[in-house]
Amino acid sequence: MTDKKRQIERLFRLHYLAMYQLACILLHDKDGSKDIVHDVFVQLLADKTQLNEPTAKAFLLSCVRNRCLNEIRNQKTHERVRQLLMLDEDLENSSPELLEEEIKALHVGIAELFPPICREIIHLHFVESLTFREIALRMNVSETTIYKHLHSALNQLRLTLKNAEQ
Repeated sequence: MTDKKRQIERLFRLHYLAMYQLACILLHDKDGSKDIVHDVFVQLLADKTQLNEPTAKAFLLSCVRNRCLNEIRNQKTHERVRQLLMLDEDLENSSPELLEEEIKALHVGIAELFPPICREIIHLHFVESLTFREIALRMNVSETTIYKHLHSALNQLRLTLKNAEQ
């Protein structure tokens, strides 16, 4: 066994528990935490980096923290994309009658119900059939902003339609 492998094995035995606990605190996922810690050690084996004994624990914990933060950021991004896709699916799977009622309500009271930016997003999505990404690029805002405006507008429309039926 090479010196580097021995050093990493020793670091693994000394610091694994602290690294694993930190990952568990940040991720709330035992399996994901194990993967993160193991990935840090695999990366150490692949790198030519030599660790100083006094700073090794701090370095390893920083590596775990950074990988956990990256994982959290990736999860949030995936969740936002999933929500955007679900909204588009909901719109596509809506019954034609319900969608037609929403469009009529839009034309009737759109000026009263929504601010200008919301009206523009509604027009671009429903009339011009643009995707969230196309609207975001055209308006120079994020897709999340488009999603939030449309989601809010549809909720307000549904409430308005529900109140109109009663």
